[in-house]
Amino acid sequence: MKLVNDGTIIMKTEHFLYEQIVERFTQQVKNQLLKPGDKLPSVRSLSEEQGISMSTAFKAYTELENMGVIEARSKSGYYVRFQPERFFKQPEFMLPVKKIYKASVEQMIAEVYDSLSEEGVLRLSLSAPDLSLIPLAKLNKSMTEAIRESPSGNSHYEQAQGNMALRKQIAKHAFNWGGVITQDDIVTTHGCLEALAFCLRAVTQPGDTVAIESPTYFGIFNIMLSLGLKVVEIPVNPLTGVDIDYLAKAIDKVPVKACLFVTSFSNPVGSCMPETHKQKLVRLLTKKKIPLIEDDIYGETYFGKNRPRTCKSYDKDGWVMLCSSVSKSLAPGYRVGWCIPGRFKERIIQIKIMHTVTSATPTQAAIARFFETGRYDLHMRNLRKALHTQCLRYMHAIAESFPASTKISSPQGGYVLWIELDHNIDALALYQAAIAKQISIAPGHIFSTDMRFTHFIRISFGIPYDAVVERSIHALGAIAHKMLGEVRNTKYKVRSQG
Repeated sequence: MKLVNDGTIIMKTEHFLYEQIVERFTQQVKNQLLKPGDKLPSVRSLSEEQGISMSTAFKAYTELENMGVIEARSKSGYYVRFQPERFFKQPEFMLPVKKIYKASVEQMIAEVYDSLSEEGVLRLSLSAPDLSLIPLAKLNKSMTEAIRESPSGNSHYEQAQGNMALRKQIAKHAFNWGGVITQDDIVTTHGCLEALAFCLRAVTQPGDTVAIESPTYFGIFNIMLSLGLKVVEIPVNPLTGVDIDYLAKAIDKVPVKACLFVTSFSNPVGSCMPETHKQKLVRLLTKKKIPLIEDDIYGETYFGKNRPRTCKSYDKDGWVMLCSSVSKSLAPGYRVGWCIPGRFKERIIQIKIMHTVTSATPTQAAIARFFETGRYDLHMRNLRKALHTQCLRYMHAIAESFPASTKISSPQGGYVLWIELDHNIDALALYQAAIAKQISIAPGHIFSTDMRFTHFIRISFGIPYDAVVERSIHALGAIAHKMLGEVRNTKYKVRSQG
């Protein structure tokens, strides 16, 4: 506690102080002000220099060590960990082939995801939280409380628009992404994919063209196929997201009826559009009167201090249709999603009534209760910290294990790493060799319709990093080296060079 002249008391908790230390060291390493092999101050020195307790200094170093930024050496102290130069290289920004394709990659998707049901497979291809990251006891408690408090035990039909308590909580949390909405603006759905499908059905007809990201989540292709839609693929920059200038030229040449983009932590690239880009995108599409279906399913999984704003927060005329769910943040199996469809709300409700009538009452009520009690905010703080640490540890392992030509994305949120391999490595062949070792990854083939990403793979870091994950990543690296006719350096040899 610190008392200043005007009598104001400023609280400085140990937790806040150690997070500041962690962030400052991380930035210095990222900016290469601290180089691999540099020795850090001792715990005692750090404590004295920063005016913090020994326990806080030790906690900061322990967190940095868990994140893979530094390493402790016996009887020597703490050092910046070796990071290969390619750790900082981003995958290529690739332009699409100049054609409009019928969206159909279902056969390859089926081949890849049939393996997920096999016993003993390490699912590095699954972009979702590991079971160990889900607060099962608190979820069960929320379900029990919601059932107990309902006169019907939540066995009744909900309103077509969705559970009122849940919609109020979603509206309340919209403040975090800059939203000014009420419960009346929201329609609940069975997960985010259903929300996306409802929005597409509301603004398109079979045969219409929709602009999507490239690369993009393979589930989008299945939706387009089921609705009889065509796609025009808009390239994605690994750092800034959708190329808006390319989009502007495309919609002048092609009768685009809607756009569907993941604006924060896209899958598989992991990019997050800057706020200025989101504003520019909303202005462009509002002027053209083209609906933007904004998939915000990863927005809550940010690693920084603040949640990214959404395009919806800049929407003044109702052309942005935001879709999200708790599938990536809390409970995939609950299938609780929603959309905020702006001027298309009544049409969305009609489609929902025709399609499902209403959403499941017990799970909606349980998630509403989870929000109301503050359990969601606490859980998300823990989840974001875990994902950030896992992301860094996966990145280090890949950088140390894969060939020198490998490039790795640096996401600031989400669940996935987008990895560009040597052009001589076929991602599907790598997948097939990996699945023979009970390791499932996602080859780049399934994220586009024109086979541009045949030497890319996606790896999810949703599973906590442990010895099994480490061995599996080293095994993947060994396969990649073998495909190039190289002998893989062990991680121990690489580290010694630092």
